[in-house]
Amino acid sequence: MEHTTTPRPKHMGRKVRHMRELLNLTQDDLAEKIDMSQQTVSNIESSEKVDDEQLEKVAKAMGVTADAIKNLDDSATVYNIVTTNNGAVGLQNYNCTFNPLDKLMETIEKNEKLYRELLKEKDEKVAMLEKLMDKLK
Repeated sequence: MEHTTTPRPKHMGRKVRHMRELLNLTQDDLAEKIDMSQQTVSNIESSEKVDDEQLEKVAKAMGVTADAIKNLDDSATVYNIVTTNNGAVGLQNYNCTFNPLDKLMETIEKNEKLYRELLKEKDEKVAMLEKLMDKLK
């Protein structure tokens, strides 16, 4: 007996949801951009098929093309995230030529210096105002 497998049609609603999540948009954000209710966006994302006109409208609101949504490949996206991050999601190596802690300490020292200068200026102004008050008495 011979089995032939036909590829399942791509679930367009899931692709819309995935693209929305990649762009860090909520359903409410997207609904507002396309002047629809959040429930309508939810219905689109749960639909296996999305008509081309609606897909174009959603894509335009997200700032992407309809083809970008149609061709979105979840496994490629996951692979890209993993390989970009050397297998550790959230940790990226930008080959820094400096120690970030040193830069942080420099910034703290600069802030302390500025704070001391501001306090000195305030003390000088207070002294000047006290002299003026004494003259007026």
